[in-house]
Amino acid sequence: MNQNKHYGVLSIPVIVAALGYFVDIYDLLLFTIVKRSSMLGVGATDTTMLADSTKVINWQMVGLMLGGILWGVLGDKRGRLNVLFGSIILYSVANFATGYIHSVNQYAWCRFLAGLGLAGELGAGITLVSELLPQNKRGIGTSLVAGIGLSGAVVAYFTYQLTGDWRLCYKIGGGLGILLLFLRISVAESGMFKTAKEHQVQRGNFLMLINNGKRFKKYIVAILIGLPTWYVIGILVNQSDRFAKVMYGSAGLDSGRSIMFAYAAISLGDMFVGLVAQFFQSRKKALLLYYILCIIALVLFFSNFNNSDARMYSICALLGFSTGFWAIFITMGAEQFGTNLRATAATTIPNMVRGALPLVNMLFLNLFQKTWHWSIVQSGIVTGIIVMAIALIAFYYTEETFHKNLDYLEVEEMMP
Repeated sequence: MNQNKHYGVLSIPVIVAALGYFVDIYDLLLFTIVKRSSMLGVGATDTTMLADSTKVINWQMVGLMLGGILWGVLGDKRGRLNVLFGSIILYSVANFATGYIHSVNQYAWCRFLAGLGLAGELGAGITLVSELLPQNKRGIGTSLVAGIGLSGAVVAYFTYQLTGDWRLCYKIGGGLGILLLFLRISVAESGMFKTAKEHQVQRGNFLMLINNGKRFKKYIVAILIGLPTWYVIGILVNQSDRFAKVMYGSAGLDSGRSIMFAYAAISLGDMFVGLVAQFFQSRKKALLLYYILCIIALVLFFSNFNNSDARMYSICALLGFSTGFWAIFITMGAEQFGTNLRATAATTIPNMVRGALPLVNMLFLNLFQKTWHWSIVQSGIVTGIIVMAIALIAFYYTEETFHKNLDYLEVEEMMP
């Protein structure tokens, strides 16, 4: 039986999980914001900038993917709180170290370690909040976590604008992580996890997600419904300056500013999506509404309407709001699986989506532009059509989980 007491959406566990994700996003987007100045500061040149910065971000993404599996397994084996503590300690140390690096290789290693640490934050936090809050409040609670957390990108942008010192920005991020450790002392462990420990059942076995046909299908579908988020941020918003130059001859659009507008809107979208799901009494209907908004924003992005910097920033904000379903997407992933696999699923799923960005980039850049010699606009449109088609197919096969009781265990069964 569930041993949880009743928590509210503004309880300490929810606030601490939200602040943990805030620190996660602050760091995750900080590299994009300080990329040029920090890369030049560690020895990169204009000639090597693309290759060197790609190396650093790829190492960070590899760290996120590996960390997603590591922390997910530990979350089900050792507890949600152990992951929240361990991940923030590793992240904080890596961030402080980044403030003292002097070479591209050192930068890559620090970002790899930071990625390992960051990978555990959101999944463990969403799992804990989902299990501590009653069914009728968990969607709003997880939306609050994501909404507050995603505002970390906005803070990262203005921190750099105010200080102008990329090393100080990383040190501030490390300091925020240390402060978060003290707040977490008062957070309780999930009663569902405590109950699961009392049963003789496999906990945190990643192979259980793929060695059973039904679970494997749910796992893959849970990943694919999140693909539009990183297509929008990783390609359209991140390279909005390149799109602006080709589409209407802009020479002054700041992609860092585009990211700031997009993430401010994502934060609002994620806080609003919980209320939408509550209104519809359905996670799937809320997700579908956001998909429709995303398609409208994509049409505007590639249309003749997008013909000035002001409109580009506005459309990036609309794209951000329309992909503000990160909370619902991860909550649905957590709700698909039993208590003994929930942290493993909820932590690996978002990091698999993040890790898919290099594959989407290969499609967008290597195949369509370099091999087939398409323009950046043509490549962006076709990549978007493919990504949205995959997401909509996955959506069709996704289980509705709004009213689902989460107090159950997964039984180990082999794939037929």
